[in-house]
Amino acid sequence: MATILPAADTPLPIASPCTCFRLRKLSRLLTQRYDAALAPAGLNVNQYSILRRADRVPQSITSLAIELGMERSTLSRDLKHLVDAGWLRMAAGDDARSKRVQVTAAGKRRMARALPLWREAQAGMQALLGGAPALAALHAGVDAATARVEASP
Repeated sequence: MATILPAADTPLPIASPCTCFRLRKLSRLLTQRYDAALAPAGLNVNQYSILRRADRVPQSITSLAIELGMERSTLSRDLKHLVDAGWLRMAAGDDARSKRVQVTAAGKRRMARALPLWREAQAGMQALLGGAPALAALHAGVDAATARVEASP
């Protein structure tokens, strides 16, 4: 993927003191790279993540949304596209009001096609971010921050 560089006369942006801005910017940049890597499989990284998480165990939309850190309504919209593509199906849940998300055979094939592309993107990200120890440290920091935010009122 080509890197977009500012023109020589464009001043460099001033770093923001806002943690949310910084993390969202990094997230958008990473998303662009993973989306480009997964494009040959016909998936974006959000769709791939949903399929991978849903494939672990059939679960309700609410529990999947919690696991993904997404609003339920946003996930429902994303699920509609995956159902329409034939990669997911909604099955009866524990009661009449709930449904379980299940990956179809076509969804499993789509994930299998995407997995080597994701692995390549992941390896590239590891190299870009300083190797396995640096990536492990980043993951540990992000996981710890996520746990603290999830646990706070």
